[in-house]
Amino acid sequence: MRTYILPLLLGLALTACDSTDPLAPEDEPPQTMMASDIPADPIVGLSGGRPVGAGIITYYSLRTHSIVGDSASTAWDIALQGTTIYVNGGSSGPGQGAAQVLTGTFEEITEAPAAGYAADSEGGLAIPTGSGNGWYNYNPANQTVTPIPGRVLVVRAADGQSYAKIRILSYYRGAPAEITSESESRYYTFEYVLQADGSRSFD
Repeated sequence: MRTYILPLLLGLALTACDSTDPLAPEDEPPQTMMASDIPADPIVGLSGGRPVGAGIITYYSLRTHSIVGDSASTAWDIALQGTTIYVNGGSSGPGQGAAQVLTGTFEEITEAPAAGYAADSEGGLAIPTGSGNGWYNYNPANQTVTPIPGRVLVVRAADGQSYAKIRILSYYRGAPAEITSESESRYYTFEYVLQADGSRSFD
């Protein structure tokens, strides 16, 4: 009987390390990521009394959690310029990116929709611009931009296989609790969950 003990123990060890084990690390749900103070063509001056930037677009990869420099590639997923958000697809880039704006809380959106996505086009962007149309409201009285509560961006990444849900938290540097005349605008802080396994589940 002793000759069978070692093989049996080895078999149990291999079973415990089986990659199909539902408790294996690769089956953990995707984590919520935070992107802070991502520049979006910061203001460099005034023109006709209105703030203007230098015309710079920041390209961001949701998959690598970083700013990328190659705008002509599929390395980026969203791009930021002022209040405008582009996706890497259609008229804005060579990727298969698309997006839609959902109404609901960030937490209750547990799956990316199967349909309803749009790519950027000459006729309009997947994430609409203008106060009240997409992710933000603009208050002309104090000239502030604030995220609309209950608006969540769902983005199909440039690879055409990964999905992310995004909640914009602030448009001001440092994400101040109170916006003042000293607050620097055109700096995004947002949180997101990326599902990169080819499914649409965020759980």
